[in-house]
Amino acid sequence: MRIVVCESPDQVAVVAADESIEYLGLACNSSNHSQEKTVLGLATGSTPLGLYQKWIERYRSGEISFRNVVSFNLDEYCGVPPGAPQSYHYFMQENLFKNIDILPQNTHIPNTACEDLPASAEAYEIAIAQAGGIDLQILGIGTAGHIGFNEIGSSLSSATRVKTLTSKTRQDNARFFESLERVPRMAITMGLGTIMNARAILLLATGLHKADTIRETVEGPVTAMVPASILQFHPNATLVLDQAAASKLAHLDYYLECERNQQAL
Repeated sequence: MRIVVCESPDQVAVVAADESIEYLGLACNSSNHSQEKTVLGLATGSTPLGLYQKWIERYRSGEISFRNVVSFNLDEYCGVPPGAPQSYHYFMQENLFKNIDILPQNTHIPNTACEDLPASAEAYEIAIAQAGGIDLQILGIGTAGHIGFNEIGSSLSSATRVKTLTSKTRQDNARFFESLERVPRMAITMGLGTIMNARAILLLATGLHKADTIRETVEGPVTAMVPASILQFHPNATLVLDQAAASKLAHLDYYLECERNQQAL
């Protein structure tokens, strides 16, 4: 697990943009971009917004293109229509898709506007596999250590499925709804096994309120009680943190030294 510590949330967004553009070959002069599609896993929430804004800026300046990108979002609420402002369909359209040149048919978000939710989740898992798997998965992290809607106790090998949301998650997300009672109780989410199948993972975290969770994710035991801790087993996982989010890491000095040496190579 690679730990990159930045001075500010804005620098987190800049570093994440640089890392993702290099890995995916989004640059307009990239031979990889012109020859083959890449598959990008996307997250919602406040943390990736800075990254998405950097992508939009670089697209508008002519530096990068998403024409050959296929995207799969981590999750979607059950019971929230796609056109509702609280839906992740709406979030992605407003905050990224309508501002770049990604083809609409190449964007995928779990379908929760259906009668058979388990079948929809299974179809989503199959669609990811048929696309060749995810090349780079973007992640945020919840204060309880969840990634996607993989709540505490989630199977570490789980696939895309319907998941019940904890009271803490619902409370954290209540600010997007009229009241706590309006927050959905269930969602379809990629599983931890699905996320771990990505060839590379880029997790972003900012703020002191994430510091305990980051410490448990990086330095604690791998446990279903901290679902993100499974990332310790991933061969190519990078955590891009601001100083506040990294502040409670016991071995922070060592991680900083590792990154300095990496940059010197």
